[in-house]
Amino acid sequence: MRSSYPRTRPGGRPAARLAVAATLAGTLLAASACAVGPTTAQPAAEVAVPIATSSPLPAGPTPTGAPGTTGAPAPVPDALRFTAKTLDGTAFSAATLAGRPVVLWFWAPWCATCASQAWTVAEIAPKYRDTVPIVGVAGLGEQKAMRSFVTEFELGGTTQIDDRAGALWRRFEIVEQSTFLIIDRDGKVVHQGFLDGEDLTRRVAALAG
Repeated sequence: MRSSYPRTRPGGRPAARLAVAATLAGTLLAASACAVGPTTAQPAAEVAVPIATSSPLPAGPTPTGAPGTTGAPAPVPDALRFTAKTLDGTAFSAATLAGRPVVLWFWAPWCATCASQAWTVAEIAPKYRDTVPIVGVAGLGEQKAMRSFVTEFELGGTTQIDDRAGALWRRFEIVEQSTFLIIDRDGKVVHQGFLDGEDLTRRVAALAG
């Protein structure tokens, strides 16, 4: 059955702000008045390399830049030097996205604003899959609820990282949901914060051009 969440796109920032700090690995949900879910520590996302590092890249396919390009592999910026597991258990290496703009979407399964934005993500992500990948980073909830959210809002065609322990939320210093973090093709973070559906669509289209 279709969700009761509205399909309309929100025009303002979500009211709830969550402090995402050192306690995320243990009792993330207890820190938020509007959070629901377990209060025990969850398995950490497999984030192998910190942002500032010169360590070797995690194992995985060699990044070759945007589809259709030739020549040397694209250099991997620090922002994309991490690995994780998706909600379906698949290994994920952000290094494979090097050479393209990337959108990381930090969401929680109980967040009404995230649910409203999910319709936009589900609509535009397939169109820009090869030019501006949109990667969800699910946190602050149980895995079952996260998977239900993905199914309910038809997000199965996009990569959704299981970040129940908040490893990536801490890494990128995310302090509220819903947050979009946009990394340009050179690896520079050009936006971190809230975007409504129209702003997200406009920004992704501009990056793809």
